Amino acid sequence: MSSNRLEEVRRRHARAEEGGGEERRARQHKEGKLSARERIELLLDEGTFEELDKLVRHRSHNFGMQNSIIDGDGFITGHGLIHGRQVFLFAQDFTVFGGSLSEANAQKIVKVMDLALKTGAPIIGLNDSGGARIQEGVVSLAGYADIFLRNTLASGVIPQISAIMGPCAGGAVYSPALTDFVFMVDHTSHMFVTGPDVIKTVTHEDVTKEDLGGAVTHNSVSGVAQFLSAGDEDCLRRIRELMTFLPQNNLDGVPRVSTKDPDNRADLELDTLIPEESNRPYDIKDVIGRIVDDRYFFEVAESFARNIVVGFARLGGETVGVVANQPAYLAGCLDINSSTKGARFVRFCDAFQIPILTFEDVPGFLPGTAQEFGGIIRHGAKLLYAYAEATVPKITVITRKAYGGAYCVMGSKHLRTDINFAYPTAEIAVMGPEGAVNILYRRELMHAKDPEESRRARIDEYRNRFANPFVAAERGYIDDVIEPHETRPRVIRALRMLANKTDTMPRKKHGNIPL
Repeated sequence: MSSNRLEEVRRRHARAEEGGGEERRARQHKEGKLSARERIELLLDEGTFEELDKLVRHRSHNFGMQNSIIDGDGFITGHGLIHGRQVFLFAQDFTVFGGSLSEANAQKIVKVMDLALKTGAPIIGLNDSGGARIQEGVVSLAGYADIFLRNTLASGVIPQISAIMGPCAGGAVYSPALTDFVFMVDHTSHMFVTGPDVIKTVTHEDVTKEDLGGAVTHNSVSGVAQFLSAGDEDCLRRIRELMTFLPQNNLDGVPRVSTKDPDNRADLELDTLIPEESNRPYDIKDVIGRIVDDRYFFEVAESFARNIVVGFARLGGETVGVVANQPAYLAGCLDINSSTKGARFVRFCDAFQIPILTFEDVPGFLPGTAQEFGGIIRHGAKLLYAYAEATVPKITVITRKAYGGAYCVMGSKHLRTDINFAYPTAEIAVMGPEGAVNILYRRELMHAKDPEESRRARIDEYRNRFANPFVAAERGYIDDVIEPHETRPRVIRALRMLANKTDTMPRKKHGNIPL
């Protein structure tokens, strides 16, 4: 080999690895951010990264760009291993042209996404970019559209994960929005379609970058992001942890992790954890933790729509997706945000063959004009649609209240749920006893000698006749009424029984979920 050619290879490789230079990397560190290559090193198993398109250069000659050519063009793409399993990734290097998207580096992303889809491996994007490269005009916008298409084609086929580790604005936000999970880093990451200056010009609103599109905002208010990280290291560590719960693709099957937690473990404290009074709150995460392997629950979207809890856990060593009403927040009512949050998670689990375990304690849909005007009918139908559409193993445990239409929505037997359990504390009815008595016996109570005593008697009668799990069990809507401490072994046995479950949908191109 020519020594000149070999020297050129080494020089260009070194130049690509140098990125924007030591001064700009130091600026990143000062802002609390790692460099793109440092992030990749922390994300992947040590020594497994294989870089692709390291020598790609931009092709623009506009505005003096021909004098600013750097190998790699500000994006690092390639593949490696996480916990020994294949992943593909791209990382935007803010030190090179502000991580801006060009025609060349968009093609790098498209190539690595195509490889991920062909080989059935997850794709992870580490975003830290100033947006489209202005000097390249429409070709950079075309690059975004090419990426959006791949996000859409890969949806439901391979897991797609986005980490926002710096700015992400304008059209750039729609690629992360199309992926399955979005991580953000507190104080250093921001997402918005239009920034504070534009908003002030158009609507005369004063808003800071942090309030408009910071990590807290998107985790707790908009629901765009599902994970809030304290820093780059925490973000990358949590991505690695998430990957332990996910299959490689929609045909792979969930990973199995060995556990010393006995399948038949019975937690007697569950028998007293749930208050008998239907209006007393408790934390459903206490229930979940006492049932799943090693008491470990990996929650998703923890800060958004807290009246519903979603996340991953293991039972008998295998991943399950958990969906649960949260009586400790808004009494566990379903509303617009919780319906959307639950529906998206259920559909992810169904796409990737992850069984769904539902814990139900729901008094109904949240009343009020804000909910009705905001479209609770349409949004609530999303959750209903997601459960009805799902063909994976589905198990529901009714811990206490299951009232009205919310009973139907939350994984009821009527939506093809495979196994439905109820605790003795369960109340399954059109509405709560108090409300039902006020309607059914209104005239009688108006003329009673002691209206309050008569009301209490009618409430007790209604509760005994209707608001209990046995009426539903007698009709087969509940497969068994179980003691709470039995939950873990009963659910594990049900999951194993359902391991080879098959279910079908009518032949169609796709349904029309009420978006």
